[in-house]
Amino acid sequence: MTTPLSARQRLSELHRYAAVSGEDFTHQNLAATHTNQLRFVRCSFAGTDLRHATLEGCWFKFCDFTGADLRGASLRGAVLAGCNLRDADLRDTDLTGARLSSVNTGIPRLGPTDITGARFEGTTLRNVQADAVVGWPPPPTRSEHAYSEPPPRT
Repeated sequence: MTTPLSARQRLSELHRYAAVSGEDFTHQNLAATHTNQLRFVRCSFAGTDLRHATLEGCWFKFCDFTGADLRGASLRGAVLAGCNLRDADLRDTDLTGARLSSVNTGIPRLGPTDITGARFEGTTLRNVQADAVVGWPPPPTRSEHAYSEPPPRT
């Protein structure tokens, strides 16, 4: 009889660009998870432990990270579209080249990414693109790096 895989093991074994839709990882321990540029849609990571996780190149659409612990995680090149990161802990996270944006749902209140109350001390924000993000830019911190905003629409 085989033992079922943990959520961490299952995510680590998915092939590159695999889609994960509607899964509930709420309050799970996914610390130090390594993924292969997965595509997450409408998944809940609320209160999840994602410390030191490698989520580079992952794509998140309408995902909930409310109160998630992402300290020390790598989200290099990740896309967060229409995600809720309210009160998430992003201290010492690497967001180099990440893109935070809204999703055009036709209903303005449902589409934006929200970082209200998120912690960013020590976070690497080099070349981050932020478009229509609620709470952006984050409060300045001692080690804040440069980020870029898209040019104004004409």
